[in-house]
Amino acid sequence: MSLISRLRQASLSHCRFSTLLSPDSKPLSAKEKTRAALALIKTEKNPSRIVELCKAASLTPETYLDRITLSVAVSKLADSNHFDAIRQFLDDLKTRADLKTERFVSHVIVLYGQAKMIDCAVRSFKQCDELGVARSVRVLNSLIFACILAKNYKEANHVFVEFPKIYGIEPDVDTYNWVIRAFAESGSTSAAYSVLGEMDRKGVKPNSTTFGNMLPGFSSEEKFEDVGKVINLMKKYGVRQGLSTYNIRIQSLCKRKRTSEAKALLDSMISRGMKPNSVSFNHLIYGYCKEGKLEEAKKLFKEMVYRGCKPESNCYFTLVYFMCQGKDFDAALEICKESIAKNWVPNFSTMKSLVEGLVSASRVTEARELISQVKEKFTVNVDMWNEIEAGLPQ
Repeated sequence: MSLISRLRQASLSHCRFSTLLSPDSKPLSAKEKTRAALALIKTEKNPSRIVELCKAASLTPETYLDRITLSVAVSKLADSNHFDAIRQFLDDLKTRADLKTERFVSHVIVLYGQAKMIDCAVRSFKQCDELGVARSVRVLNSLIFACILAKNYKEANHVFVEFPKIYGIEPDVDTYNWVIRAFAESGSTSAAYSVLGEMDRKGVKPNSTTFGNMLPGFSSEEKFEDVGKVINLMKKYGVRQGLSTYNIRIQSLCKRKRTSEAKALLDSMISRGMKPNSVSFNHLIYGYCKEGKLEEAKKLFKEMVYRGCKPESNCYFTLVYFMCQGKDFDAALEICKESIAKNWVPNFSTMKSLVEGLVSASRVTEARELISQVKEKFTVNVDMWNEIEAGLPQ
């Protein structure tokens, strides 16, 4: 093809792509192009058109909005199993002279992880030399993170163990933190202790993220003694306990039915000037409810609101459910009404339990009013509610 023909084809492609983002041919800035592409990609189902929209916006990983748009595009293509389109699109981007950077390669690797295309992520890592990009620790960390996104924890460990030796890369604290997260997510958090040992040997000091990855792992595995060990390690290394650490400690205590200690820890946080969030209160409210301490749960709910924490939907649902279980239908109804006012309706079985409780207390009118509100807000079970309503005492 002659140079003139190639230029003409490029010009036509540019015009076609520009029209995709701006049908009236109005010139758009780079940010406007990305916003237009993102809006269109969110509703687009045709994989070819999704790719064309990305190309039209000339997306790069240099800006946050572009990264979000690329992520949404890859997710949509992956959800519809159009993996060849992802591979072709990202491989095409690698040919752009302005994208032969460490940041770009790292982001491509992460996108492949998001699509669960780990073979392609590894291939991109190995292509660094071809692209003229240094195979750095940042690129290595991106590959481990990609494995985590793909939930391929075995490969994450393989990359961590083998690739630094093969490619002469010295792991940094982020490398260790990512592999600890991989262990935690895979239910093997105890393996993090050996990683800490290696960090000590290599003079890499752990940070709050290191322990922040270990704590939820041990908590979800219900290895509560290890949660205590991690807290002691944080003290040893001089790592300050942040809000997330306190929340995990509160959750761990509640799971062990030690809500009194959990409340003391919450009070200790407040006395030290640390403001608890809705998660802090949610853990303790759930713990109180599980132990049947419904009065304490109600008091804490009021304290939560008083301290400016907005309860989440799960907090309302938890309270309504356990108040019904404890036959405290007054409290259940009050909290339920507040929840419904926020357009949060507890599940059918919980609502049915509340309606039956009100009927048993000869509060049929309130039961009918509640059913009416639920039918208005949550239409999926209208037939079932109609049946229940028809069976109520007159």
